Amino acid sequence: MTALYVRGGQPLKGKIDPSANKNAVLPVLCATLLSDAPITLRNVPEITDVTRIHDFFGALGSTVNWDKAAKVLTIDHSTIPAGAKATLPQAMRASIMMIPGLLARLGEARLENEVKGCTLGAREIDPHVAVFKAFGAEVSTEGKDIVFRTRGKTKGTRMWLEYASVTTTENFIISALTANGTSQIVNAACEPHVQEMCAFLELMGARLKGKGTSMVSIEGGAELGGADYTFVEDFHEIATFLALAAVTGGDISVRNSQPENFMLIDQTFAKFGAHVEHKDGWSRLIAPEQLEVQQNFTSHLITKVEAAPWPYIPADLLPIFIALGVKAKGQTMFWNKVYEGGLTWHTELSLFGAHTLLCDPHRLITFGGDRLVPATVTSPYIIRVAIAMLMVAASIDGESTILDADPIRRAHPNFVPNIDSLGVNVEWGD
Repeated sequence: MTALYVRGGQPLKGKIDPSANKNAVLPVLCATLLSDAPITLRNVPEITDVTRIHDFFGALGSTVNWDKAAKVLTIDHSTIPAGAKATLPQAMRASIMMIPGLLARLGEARLENEVKGCTLGAREIDPHVAVFKAFGAEVSTEGKDIVFRTRGKTKGTRMWLEYASVTTTENFIISALTANGTSQIVNAACEPHVQEMCAFLELMGARLKGKGTSMVSIEGGAELGGADYTFVEDFHEIATFLALAAVTGGDISVRNSQPENFMLIDQTFAKFGAHVEHKDGWSRLIAPEQLEVQQNFTSHLITKVEAAPWPYIPADLLPIFIALGVKAKGQTMFWNKVYEGGLTWHTELSLFGAHTLLCDPHRLITFGGDRLVPATVTSPYIIRVAIAMLMVAASIDGESTILDADPIRRAHPNFVPNIDSLGVNVEWGD
C-alpha cells in the first residue's frame, strides 16, 4: 500500500512545466509498430505503462533506447525477427492498441482475457473486436488468451461507432492504415490526445482527413516512414495545477502551448468564481479570496458540471472540479455520463468533513464551503481521484494521509516534486 502524506494549509504559488499526456504517448508508441524506419519521440514521461511498452518492444526484438533524463525514446522495429511471437503486457489497457501493428507485422497477437485499467466501471473490448473483424481479423479464445489472426492485406471499411470511444477510434485509424483503400469512421472520438496521435501519424506519412472531428477518413496501404516528434503538454495536468491554485488560494502558472483547448475548461473554473488567463504560452490562475458557486440565471436550477466525450468536459477532469465543489460555497451537481463507477469514492470526502450526496451512479451533489479537517482517506485505482484527494488535503491546515495513492505515478511522474515546489509538503510512504 503506497501512501502520500500531505501537510497542507498553504497557498500554492509558482510555475510548472507539465509532462506529456499519457493518453497521447501510449497510442503513439503502439502506432510506431506500423513502420520499420527509425523513430524518435521527445518529452516522453517516465511512467509505468511506457516502461511496460518499452520492455515489450525489447522482448519482441525491436531496438529501443530510452534516455530518461532527456525524456527521449528512440525506436527501430526493423530488427524484429521473422516468426516473432507476441503476448501483450498484462495490467495495461493500452495493450489492445498494439494489436493492429502486430497483426500487420506478424499475423497474430495474443491478449489476456481481461484487460486492466482504472477502477471506473465496465470497459468492454467488444467495440475493438468489431474493429478488428471489420478489417478481416479472426478472433478466438484459447485458454486464458484472446487470439487475433489475419492473413495478408485487408480492404478499407466504414464503421459508425455506437459511442465515441477514444481507444476504439485510435484502433480503427491504426488498423485502417494497414488496409488497402479508403476507410471512414463516423462518431469518432476527437479528444486532444486523439488529434495528437493523428498528427504523429501524418508526420510518418499517413493521409488523414477530418482530424479533430467526428468523421475521419483514412487512406491505407501506403508505407509509413520515420518521424521525430515532440509531445505537447498534458491538458489534464495543466488543468489540475490550475485547480490546485484555486483550491488552496494560490497563484500558479503552467506552460500551455494549446490554450485553444481550454475554452470550456475555463468556463467550468468560472462556475466556482475562479478565472484563468492565457498569455505568452502560459496559463495562470490567481485564486479569489473565496471560491463560491456562481448562481445560474435560471435561479431555481442547480449549477452543473457535465462530463462526457470531448468536446464536453472530460470525465478524467471531473474529480478535480469535485474538489473545487467541496471547497466552494454553494451547491454543485456533477454528472459523469461516461463511467458508472466514477463517483463512488465520494464517501472518502466525508472523512475530510465534506457534505456530498450521490443521487445515482452518475450524479453527485456537493454542498461546499464547510470547514474541512485533516483525514486519512483511501483512493480507488483512478488517477485523477487520487489527485483530487491530494488537492483537498493540500487545502487543509494539518497532515492528511492518502492511502493507495500510487495511480498518480501512472500518468504524472513528477507530480509530487512539482507540487512540493509550489509550497506544500508531500512525501511518499509505505
